[in-house]
Amino acid sequence: MKEVMYDQSSLLIAGILFFSIVAAIELGHRIGRRARVLASESSRDHVNAIQASLLGVLALLLGFTFSLSLQRYDSRSEAVVQEANAIGTAYLRAQLLPASVRGEAQQRLQSYLGLRVQAGAVALDREEDRVALLAQSNRELDLLWGYARQAAEEDGRVVTSGLFIQSLNELIDAYGRRDAALKRHVPEVVLFLLYGTFVLTGIVVGYAAGAADHRPSFTTLILVALIVILAFVIVDLDRPRRGLIKIDHTSLNDLKAAIDLAQAAGTRQRGTSDLPRPAVTGRR
Repeated sequence: MKEVMYDQSSLLIAGILFFSIVAAIELGHRIGRRARVLASESSRDHVNAIQASLLGVLALLLGFTFSLSLQRYDSRSEAVVQEANAIGTAYLRAQLLPASVRGEAQQRLQSYLGLRVQAGAVALDREEDRVALLAQSNRELDLLWGYARQAAEEDGRVVTSGLFIQSLNELIDAYGRRDAALKRHVPEVVLFLLYGTFVLTGIVVGYAAGAADHRPSFTTLILVALIVILAFVIVDLDRPRRGLIKIDHTSLNDLKAAIDLAQAAGTRQRGTSDLPRPAVTGRR
């Protein structure tokens, strides 16, 4: 089922949350002012106790949700580094392949790395662009697996084609882990629960102030601002390619720059050559 909140801007969600809490406090205050003539001292104490309990529940939910979004952010960051390491290892081990496939395998790895760098710049809400890049990446992996099969047929030694096949399997696994990490985020039902708790807490805070016959204090606005900032950070962490907090792709970018430089230097040394392309047989 398509989620509604995930496709929205973090700033828009924070703005809606701010005005919702302010409106809830004002609504609660007006209700509290009307009920203050009937409220006794014990009933006001009861409201204050409920207010403190709701604030505690809100703090618990905020801490839980923040921890959840931060864990997902960390897993995505680690997935990027792991994929960069896997591609770099595969590129180095491609140098051990037979000469008939060595250059073409390195070029395919260079092309695959470029696609993965491009994919890191495409927001997840741009589904068509993202799917197209993933399809191109899969085609490059199929070609690489074809070269690995050809290398194994020509030279089946473990220290040559065997090591490359192992690194290629690790590269495919890293590709899957990174893609899976991007799809994992805070469940929308948790965010709606958090939003409902915000609104209910605002109503009770406003009601307590109205029952005590005074306007909500300036510290209440500070509390609201802090809640909105925390909610914004939670939502922004959950959107790895949008907003202010983004995943660092330095490892992939640095690797791409190094491989591009190595490929350019190698092309100047050996000149251009037409290498045979193996039949694409698919990868496991």
